[in-house]
Amino acid sequence: MAISKDKKREIVAKLTEAFKEASSVAFIGFTKLTVKDSSRLRDELRNADVKYYVAKKTLIKKALEGRGYTGELSELPGEIAVAWTSTDVTAPTRVVHEFGKKLKGALTLLGGVFENAFIDAAAAKAIATIPPMPVLRGMFANIINSPIQRFAIALSEVAKTKV
Repeated sequence: MAISKDKKREIVAKLTEAFKEASSVAFIGFTKLTVKDSSRLRDELRNADVKYYVAKKTLIKKALEGRGYTGELSELPGEIAVAWTSTDVTAPTRVVHEFGKKLKGALTLLGGVFENAFIDAAAAKAIATIPPMPVLRGMFANIINSPIQRFAIALSEVAKTKV
């Protein structure tokens, strides 16, 4: 069924506004995705403060034209959805990547926008493996604490031999 020109303008305006507010964008290819799985994906994205929208490729490309992103938009085969956020820059790719592992090929990362540049599927998958910010902070705190902890253990062992 064809979409009217007014509806197309409305979709392009929505996507343009979304890309303006987004700190990162993920392009998602989906095939044979059931309604139940799609609902679960939307719930997980919503919980991660990520917005999700399915649109035609031509409308997505039209919304991306005036944004001034560097690089070249990767090929977008099949049905396409867009996930974006303005908070955690790794969240769209991370949530889709983790959910895609459960579905065995129904979801794929096709690329995206990261730091105002287009990225390909390989770069999107690499970004998807970065842990969320609270985990990174915990890892950093552990690294900072490690020498102090080892020093305390060494002092404890020395004290045991002196007594």
